[in-house]
Amino acid sequence: MKVLVTGATGFIGSHVTRMLLDEGHDVRALVQPGAPTANIDALDVERVEGDLRDADLAKKALKGVRELYHLAAIYQLWLARPALMYEVNVEGTRSLLTAALASKSLEKVVHTSSIAAVGAKPGTEPADETTFFNLWDRANEYILSKYVSELEVLDFVRRGLPAVIVNPAFPFGRGDIAPTPTGEIVLNTAKRVVPGYMEGGFNAVDVEDVARGHLLASEKGRIGERYILGGENVTYRAFAKLVAEVAGVWIPDLKIPTGLIHATVSAAERVSKLTGRKPFATVKAFEYASQYVYFDCTKARKELGLAQTPLRAAVEKAVAWFRERGML
Repeated sequence: MKVLVTGATGFIGSHVTRMLLDEGHDVRALVQPGAPTANIDALDVERVEGDLRDADLAKKALKGVRELYHLAAIYQLWLARPALMYEVNVEGTRSLLTAALASKSLEKVVHTSSIAAVGAKPGTEPADETTFFNLWDRANEYILSKYVSELEVLDFVRRGLPAVIVNPAFPFGRGDIAPTPTGEIVLNTAKRVVPGYMEGGFNAVDVEDVARGHLLASEKGRIGERYILGGENVTYRAFAKLVAEVAGVWIPDLKIPTGLIHATVSAAERVSKLTGRKPFATVKAFEYASQYVYFDCTKARKELGLAQTPLRAAVEKAVAWFRERGML
């Protein structure tokens, strides 16, 4: 089967690409000019290079394709020109799906959204696919762009596009060359860069489980439905302790006051506005992350048959990969 993967060079996208190749599919990868391609250099894929917002490119890339996995997006907590986030994540998605809707060969679309597009519940109560978006006060451009792009997908579904939405949680594991924010938690803990932990928690998931969830969504997902691809809800304290244990290092059991972190991030953001340089974090990103960003992944387990790698095993794979690459 001819399959198109956008964002194939990325962390999740490269794993999706490998799994599709393992199942015998003929993969075409839409590659952004200048994007690092280390994750797919050894893979036998057809490459089409160009900008996601190019309508003619979308038509070319989708020619003869039966399945589309749309993972390409800008994932940044800060941009010098925030509008770029919407141009790529929203307008780029709209351009691609317009071509997909007109395609004569396309049978299924899997759109990669994010748990950031799902609302939050109070305290430690986990949200699920039915939780309405309610993060207007703490949503940065990335979160808003993913929410709006998901609305775009649903509009195309109403117009006849056979699309399923997947919402990955916080993935980590092999192939995290960037690294991602979750990968940075693993690295910074194992390197003892961070002196403690902050309030809150998140849903940690092995990236290979997330990739498998994409293929399962194509096979079993219901049109117009969203599926949270997550793993285990864990506090930052418990996750840091587990990483330290796996990495064989000692870290202090010290809770860093929320007010101190907020003040530090606020100062960094003010300096960024004066200098134009990227801050190490932003206030909105911190306010989102310092919640208990917990999710109920029952729907993906029941409807898709998504398995979940035990958290310790996933951490062991991530630590081993970083060590093999000399990053740890």
